[in-house]
Amino acid sequence: MIRRFKLSEISPEEILCRDIRAERDVDAAVDAIIAAVRAEGDAALYRCAERFDRAKLDSLEVGAAELDAALVRVDPALRETMELARDNIRAFHRHQLHENFVITAENGAVMGQRYRPIERVGLYVPGGTASYPSTVLMDAIPAKIAGVKELVMVTPPAPDGSVPDAILAAAKLAGVDRVFRMGGAQAVAALAYGTESVPRVDKIVGPGNVYVATAKRKVFGQVAIDMIAGPSEILVLADGGCDARCVAADLLSQAEHDRLATAVLVTTSARLADEVADELERQLSLLPREDIARASIEANGKIILCDDMDEAVRAANAIAPEHLELCVEDPFALLARIENAGSIFMGRNVPEALGDYLAGPNHTLPTSGTARFSSPLSVDDFVKKSSFLYYPKDALRSVCPHVARFARAEGLEGHARSIESRFNREEQP
Repeated sequence: MIRRFKLSEISPEEILCRDIRAERDVDAAVDAIIAAVRAEGDAALYRCAERFDRAKLDSLEVGAAELDAALVRVDPALRETMELARDNIRAFHRHQLHENFVITAENGAVMGQRYRPIERVGLYVPGGTASYPSTVLMDAIPAKIAGVKELVMVTPPAPDGSVPDAILAAAKLAGVDRVFRMGGAQAVAALAYGTESVPRVDKIVGPGNVYVATAKRKVFGQVAIDMIAGPSEILVLADGGCDARCVAADLLSQAEHDRLATAVLVTTSARLADEVADELERQLSLLPREDIARASIEANGKIILCDDMDEAVRAANAIAPEHLELCVEDPFALLARIENAGSIFMGRNVPEALGDYLAGPNHTLPTSGTARFSSPLSVDDFVKKSSFLYYPKDALRSVCPHVARFARAEGLEGHARSIESRFNREEQP
């Protein structure tokens, strides 16, 4: 049974399960795996596949013919759906592209900024208890729009060495360049350091379990990463006019992800709170992943009752959830008041699942309260910026005293002399 609270009885920090630090045994295991991959390369990857995935592989890489065959074999209706999702994701993310700019000052100085794609990116796609072709589309398409030259995907194999057709078909549809059968910390290490078969990348994106998240944290600096993802979370902010069946279903859509996932209802209606609690019990018994969803609801699920909508909005901003549903009569009236959320779903007809799969905005989102300062995966994650600067000599001469003065104020005589050296010779008799 889900637990219920008044907002005054619980702090925002207690509402969501957010301790994403790895246990010491996980930390040590990841250290050992990374060290093995660095020292032994492909041999360590084959050994890890046999140990962790129970797969005795003939090759690490999925060939181009396998990708083509998977696209043919996949259910035609699912392919049609994935193509629609691909087109929507492309249309949304194309608006995120930036233009280079150049500024020319009156004194002839020229400065500007250039956007360039990251050359090679690694994409981690989880396996295990579920298959996520939607993650392939969400993470690969913005990279390709950004102009990434080579996109390398890794995903855990089944015991027979196969990768689900839906995953491979999505990779083909999204334009992934290379696919490897490997998962866990070993896949992250291979992408970060390279092996005989796996190219070293410049950035790693994509969600994973605690071993993947820990490995990403440990290789950060060697490569860039998108984020350290914690368990999935949803906060439904609802008024008394909502259908309890829909609210309960939306909460369970995240609870079924993971036993550590958190589903929270924040509402001003005691009646709705009661009805949602009853609906959760009814719907849990009908859910194929009941064991996972029930563990999530009973350990981490909460219903928070607020005195009014102002208090509910303050609670949502303090919690900064990954997914925020505004299940209210006029969601646009609240939108401007929402400061912290990964993705916002507007109104009673917009379940979080719509954003997960089809609508277009990205579903790789900041968790664990990091929506206070970070953003959904986007084209920006796959580009880097360089500024440039040009000054004619007369323009430089005019600012030389100011630069030198600033440098000496900071005790950096060498900086001052570097600009003055361009003119001292001219001033000698």
